[in-house]
Amino acid sequence: MKKEIGIIGLGKMGKGIALQLLDKGWEVVGYNRSPQKVNELTTYGLKAAYSIQNLVDQLKSPRVIWLMITSGEAVDNQIVELQKFLQKGDTLIDAGNSFYKDSVRRYKMLKGNGINFVDVGISGGPYGARNGACVMVGGDIDSYKNIEGLYKDISVKNGYGYFEGVGAGHFVKMVHNGIEYGMMQSIAEGFNIIKNNSKYKLNLQEVSMLYNKGSVIESKLIDLLNKGFKKYGEDLHDISGKVEHSGEGEWTIQTAKENNLPVTVIEKSLEFRVESSNSPSYIGKILTMMRNMFGGHNING
Repeated sequence: MKKEIGIIGLGKMGKGIALQLLDKGWEVVGYNRSPQKVNELTTYGLKAAYSIQNLVDQLKSPRVIWLMITSGEAVDNQIVELQKFLQKGDTLIDAGNSFYKDSVRRYKMLKGNGINFVDVGISGGPYGARNGACVMVGGDIDSYKNIEGLYKDISVKNGYGYFEGVGAGHFVKMVHNGIEYGMMQSIAEGFNIIKNNSKYKLNLQEVSMLYNKGSVIESKLIDLLNKGFKKYGEDLHDISGKVEHSGEGEWTIQTAKENNLPVTVIEKSLEFRVESSNSPSYIGKILTMMRNMFGGHNING
């Protein structure tokens, strides 16, 4: 497998993927709507592209192109533009948080033109993108095997896997994010009790640090919570109590209901985030802080 790739979208995640691959000897051609983000990375060895055609023209056939942009209409529009220049045998990877049903539709559309489409879920935030992520790959098995080395190079050790079926990578990532909603809500509610109980004055940094020393709830999220308390202080004065939310939680709930499956915790977690826009709280502050710590999301809600 040739170590050459084009990356469209050089935001927090795309930038990290690009830099990680450059470190590992890949030739990376990068495009972003704002040229400044492209120019910033040329000092690290990125080959600059200032249009989609310019990016495609710099890649040898069969091409591999990594799409890391906002889900939804933006992905469809980008695919329409790419189809003008891609050729049979090229591979397009959507590594954003797209809805799995959209990925199935896009696969069918591109397959008719002989273009391989692969859905990939990425977890680990900007830190993981730069230093090794958890990578969930769907699509057909041949497309996976042909570029498996790519997934190995961007993941932590043993941190990538293939799930059979078009859309399966994005499906697994969708549920991952739904689970994340519930886990974060539970952590935030628990630490709200620790902070605001009437009997004990407890240090939240100390509690969160101890929880991550061999306890049953030891986790990446508890670690980020602890680091967040150290960074922003336990009162979280500068953090909004309004919590942003994206589509994955809602899609997880929708999918569960389509299959007549219970989804109580995740649904209540999403409802809390929606209602927080009118009812900000300390629980909301914890959630916003944690979102900032793992994903670089806005602390202002």
